[in-house]
Amino acid sequence: MIVSTEINMDFILIFGGVLLLLIIGFIVYAISVYNRFMSLKNAGEATLGQIRVAMKKRLDMIEQLLGAVKSYATFEKETFSKVTAMRAAVGSASPAEIGKMEQETRSIFGRLLAVAENYPDLKTNTTVMPLMDAVRGVEDEIARQRYTYNNIGQQFNTMCDTVPSNIIARIFAIMKMEYLEFGEEIEKVPDISF
Repeated sequence: MIVSTEINMDFILIFGGVLLLLIIGFIVYAISVYNRFMSLKNAGEATLGQIRVAMKKRLDMIEQLLGAVKSYATFEKETFSKVTAMRAAVGSASPAEIGKMEQETRSIFGRLLAVAENYPDLKTNTTVMPLMDAVRGVEDEIARQRYTYNNIGQQFNTMCDTVPSNIIARIFAIMKMEYLEFGEEIEKVPDISF
């Protein structure tokens, strides 16, 4: 009986040790997956912040352009009000709201480009042309940041959808990231009527 009790105790200790190692392994895995989710979330938020900064920069430049161009063309007061309102709202805008702002600012910028084409004196203006070139540079920056944000979102959302990381997502109530969608409107030529 002593041998049998010893075998049972050894079996219990080995089984308990293996079980403990499995539990510790799961906890370590859960922590690493959770940390990956948080890393991607923070990277997404940082990139969205960069997009907000670039959008604000673009809106500032468009406002300066509107001031320079208004002597050459009549712009509705509504355009000035829109730009001012977007500048105030861009800091707290959601990805969907940023998409709408993107569309509106591209339309306004397209109208400004049309004005520059219609007024040769404006094209040679030392204030207007550098500002237009700077806005184009910011456009490229926004496109790069949008691409980066959506890639981060894709990685995050894939983790939310795939096994076994989706189990961790459910345990911690982690929700999918919202993509920056600019839709088909971005492909359309901006309306340039005044």
